[in-house]
Amino acid sequence: MTNTALRPFRIEIAQADLDDLNDRLARTRWSAQLPGENWDRGVPVSYLRELADYWRTEFDWRAQEAALNAHPQFLTEIDGLDVHFLHIRSADPNALPLILTHGWPNTFVEFTKTIPLLTKSFHLVIPSVPGFGFSAAPHEIGMKPRRVARMWVELMARLGYDRYGVQGGDLGAYVVQEMAIADPDHIVGVHIDGGIGLPTESDVPTMTAEELAEWELMQKWQSGVNHHVLLNKAPQTFAHAWTDSPVGLLAWLVHKFNEFSPLANHLEDAVDRDHLLTNISIYWFTNTAATSSWPIYNGLGDNGFTWPAGQKLVPVGVYAGGSALMRRLADRDNIIAHWPEGNTGNHFLAMDVPEAHAADIRTFFLDRLV
Repeated sequence: MTNTALRPFRIEIAQADLDDLNDRLARTRWSAQLPGENWDRGVPVSYLRELADYWRTEFDWRAQEAALNAHPQFLTEIDGLDVHFLHIRSADPNALPLILTHGWPNTFVEFTKTIPLLTKSFHLVIPSVPGFGFSAAPHEIGMKPRRVARMWVELMARLGYDRYGVQGGDLGAYVVQEMAIADPDHIVGVHIDGGIGLPTESDVPTMTAEELAEWELMQKWQSGVNHHVLLNKAPQTFAHAWTDSPVGLLAWLVHKFNEFSPLANHLEDAVDRDHLLTNISIYWFTNTAATSSWPIYNGLGDNGFTWPAGQKLVPVGVYAGGSALMRRLADRDNIIAHWPEGNTGNHFLAMDVPEAHAADIRTFFLDRLV
């Protein structure tokens, strides 16, 4: 029988786990720096050594833990899995409920800077995706964003919310569109960070000459380590190193966060150092480097990698719109109600530009839909 109770939860990392982390960091066997400039061969040894030393000697996990525990947290069983979530009610009893879904390789920590900016207007629900952080991992293959969406719909119903908004980026963008498909009668709008309307090979036959030129340019933008291929083919192989070595985990996640920050001169211009290390510490302490890979080895889509599904059941807004081609494709598959073109920021907007991100969310839900 499913236990539908909402059980209070606090993060309490054992001191022995902190001591073990610091011991492993102190005993790191460092690789030689390969020839090349800056990040040409990956995360530079000098930068990683300095960051690892900061993690060991200056980063204050207990302070971060206390800050996270200042927010009400719970566990509840849904679909056979314990789900961890923050539930932060606004001082306004009539505020709109809003559920925020994080991306990969992130955790619920992605939203900590936006919480105080959004709780004036929204009751916030911030769950940890299954296999990430303090949520239980799937027990079998086949977990898809569609299943997570149904779990989130159940969570919102369990909390007593019959009218609410949904927001997400990266992996979260897949989940929120599926939520709209699963529960259109209760969802007032879908807000996505960006990327909606991105073309695929199947769109090429419908493109004009001008759009084809844009498509060709897009192909040249593809760069970096293709984590979709890596985690689709051999997540277990790589997770052995990420699970055994905190520096191995640090290097992998820093590499990806750096690739996700193309507009920044330096990674830490886009993601605050302590914010980054809090996120990485969650992965380390919960041993979820492996279990968080399910979205990619199961395929984001029904037939391998695809962009988030479109839906015309609930209005959609994006933080940053795109070209005329992207708008055409977005309109084809969605009811676009919000398409600003002046917003900027890197991939994880809630970490990079929290004020602008929160303002855009408020504009979409409160000015246009409520």
